[in-house]
Amino acid sequence: MEQRKKKRQPSRDEMLLRMAGLCAASEQCVAGVREKILKAGLTPDDAEAITRYLMENKYIDDSRFARAFAADKVRFAGWGKFKIRMALRMKGIADSYVADALSYINEKDYAEALSKAIVAKARQLNLSDVADRQRLYRHLASRGFESHVIIPAIREYMRTNL
Repeated sequence: MEQRKKKRQPSRDEMLLRMAGLCAASEQCVAGVREKILKAGLTPDDAEAITRYLMENKYIDDSRFARAFAADKVRFAGWGKFKIRMALRMKGIADSYVADALSYINEKDYAEALSKAIVAKARQLNLSDVADRQRLYRHLASRGFESHVIIPAIREYMRTNL
């Protein structure tokens, strides 16, 4: 069997350039960048120095990341606020940034994401059946939508489509 060549560990400066390029191309969070640096084999001190430089020079900003992440997950993935909140917490984003990001979600985009999720799932269900309405509710809750928006949205869908 052929042996794979072992990857050369990048230097601190090479990793700084690589991470700066990544952060310039797309929003990243501090924890994600730190993880990539450590995974490449650099020391925790190197990771700290690189992330500090990137933060000081505005390459990474957890607040900005959280806002972009939340907006993208609503618009492109059709996620609700609960699911977004949990994903941001898992990425190590501070609760204050999470709350700020959720408050900046465009309500029109949010309502549209909920509506699309209802329409897509309702095609597979008979909403005159209570069990199927419960199935729809659970599906929407699993997508991260809150009860106070799910229930009226289902009622509105049923009023206009049944």
